[in-house]
Amino acid sequence: MRNTRILRTPGGLSLRTDVRALVVVVALLLAASAASVVLIGTGDFPISFGDVLKTLAGNGTAGQDFIVNELRLPRVLVGLLVGASLGLGGALFQAVSRNPLGSPDVLGLSQGATSGALVVIVLMSGSATQVTIGALVGGLLTGLAIYLLAWKQGVHGYRLVLVGIGVSAIVTAVNGYLLTKADLVDATRAIVWMTGSLNGRDWSQVWPLFALCAVLVPLVLANARGLRMMEMGDDVSYALGVRVERVRMLLMVSAVLLTAAATAAAGPVSFVALTAPQLARRLTRSPGPNLLPSLCMGAALLVTADWASQRAFGADQLPVGVVTGVLGGVYLLWLLVTERKAGRI
Repeated sequence: MRNTRILRTPGGLSLRTDVRALVVVVALLLAASAASVVLIGTGDFPISFGDVLKTLAGNGTAGQDFIVNELRLPRVLVGLLVGASLGLGGALFQAVSRNPLGSPDVLGLSQGATSGALVVIVLMSGSATQVTIGALVGGLLTGLAIYLLAWKQGVHGYRLVLVGIGVSAIVTAVNGYLLTKADLVDATRAIVWMTGSLNGRDWSQVWPLFALCAVLVPLVLANARGLRMMEMGDDVSYALGVRVERVRMLLMVSAVLLTAAATAAAGPVSFVALTAPQLARRLTRSPGPNLLPSLCMGAALLVTADWASQRAFGADQLPVGVVTGVLGGVYLLWLLVTERKAGRI
C-alpha cells in the first residue's frame, strides 16, 4: 500500500496526499533553487553563494546588483521556466499517449517550432521577437496537424505516436531544405538557434513565459484527476464521469502551448521533455502522470545542465542543448533497451 495521507480542512474538504511524491517535489524544488543560485554566481566574474543570496535580497553592491539582477537572473529564470514547461508538457504527452516515448521531441513539436523560427530567419530575416513568434506559431500548427491526423473517433496512444513520428520526419526534411536556401549569415544564425541555448536571455523572454505558465500550470493541475482516470481506459473514464475527449483536448493544447513557448524562448532544447517525467516517476514510484514532480524535475535538470555546459568543459562553454542532447540520447537508448526487455516494444 502506498504511503498516503488524507488532509482535512476545518471546512470539511479533504485532500489525499502521496507523502513520497510530496517529499520528491520539495527535494527537487530545493535542488533547482540551489543550482540556480550556483549558476547565478558562475561566470567571468564569480560571486559566492552567500553574496548571491544577499544581492537577491537587495543587500549587494551596485556591481553585484547589475551582474546578478540584470545579466544572470533572467537567464536562470528562463532556464527554470523552460525546464518546467518541457517537463510538464512531456508528462502530459506521455500520459495521453500512454507511451514513455510520447514526448515533444519524438512527436515533432520541437521540430515544428524550429520550422516556424527558420521561416522567419531564412525567408524574412526577422528580429529576435519575430523569431520567437514564428517558433510559437510553428509549434501550434504542428500540434494541430498531429491531432487532426491522429483523430479517428478519438485520439489514442500509439496512433498519436506514429503520426507524430511521421510528421517529425517531414518537418525535419523541411528544416533541412530551409537551411539550404539560407545565405551564410542567416544559416549561421539559424544553426545557433537550433542548438538550444540560454545565452543572451533577458527579462523580455521571462515575462511572456511566466505569464503563460501562470495560466496553464494551474489549469493542467486542476485536470490531473481526469488525466489519472483516463489511464484506466476511455470506457472506465466515461463511466466515472470524465469527459474524455474534452479533457484530452484541453491537456494536449496546454502541452503544445507549453512546449512551443519553451522552444520559442530557448530554442529546441532536446530530451528534457522525454527524460524529466520518467525520472520523476522513478523517484516517486507512482504509476500516475506525476505532473508536479515532472515540472520540478524539468526545471532542476535544465539549470543543472546549463551549469554543466558552462563549467564542465573547461574554457569551452557549450549551448545547453548540446549537454541535454548527449545525456538525453544515452537515456533514450537505455529506455528503449528497458522497454524491449519488458516486452512493451
